[in-house]
Amino acid sequence: MLKSIGRIILKNGLGSKIFRKFYFLSLEDGLLHPDLDEDFKKMKDICMQNTMTTIENLYHVYRSTRYIIEKNLPGDFVECGVWKGGNLMMVAMTLKLLKVTDRKIYLYDTFEGMSKPTEKDVDLKNEDAKQVWADNQKSDHNEWCYSALDEVKSNMYNTGYPKENMIFVKGMVEDTLPKTLPKQIALLRCDTDWFESTYHELVHLYPLLIKGGFLVIDDYGHWQGAREAVDQYFKENNINMFLYRIDYSARGGNKP
Repeated sequence: MLKSIGRIILKNGLGSKIFRKFYFLSLEDGLLHPDLDEDFKKMKDICMQNTMTTIENLYHVYRSTRYIIEKNLPGDFVECGVWKGGNLMMVAMTLKLLKVTDRKIYLYDTFEGMSKPTEKDVDLKNEDAKQVWADNQKSDHNEWCYSALDEVKSNMYNTGYPKENMIFVKGMVEDTLPKTLPKQIALLRCDTDWFESTYHELVHLYPLLIKGGFLVIDDYGHWQGAREAVDQYFKENNINMFLYRIDYSARGGNKP
């Protein structure tokens, strides 16, 4: 409600500079989210600097990680498409907070920016991703969501979680899966945006997700290709999973 009011005021030019500053700071600092855990508030700032996800989405990472540990669910933590590592930084910091250091964290990414989209990869407004990708393409990487492997390693290592339990998998998931796989997955975040990569991740990683484990499709609500990949995979495999709304883009569910 407050977010909607904020958008209306800003859109119509009714807000002063003071209001604008307060509004955006309130979103960052959680003043509009009084229910957030104090432990989360202490950890969120450094993570928010290294992720494009919303505070609601990051809070889901925190709460699902806590739930997995508190309920003694087995399995590792996996994200495909990590950018600067902010979401898995939250996983690592939460595990460390709970004095758990034996879970493995898998980070799958090109570490060279976004992979090339196809004709299926359009957003909710039917705007094609191919031109944006082309405009950002360089000789050795794509500027869209680019973060080099060394930068991501530095961010993850700064959490203090054991380095030996962080597995960085460089390359397109279509090439790296199923070559490098965890044995079991407790939390699976698919955040590579496109149809082909999302479908490939589900084919090779969803079977490893434990019963009751968390699945998050970060762009189900924004990129039509990601949504189609999930819907197609679920239909082909008769998976009846209720996907709940985390924020406008992300959807989550627990494996039946």
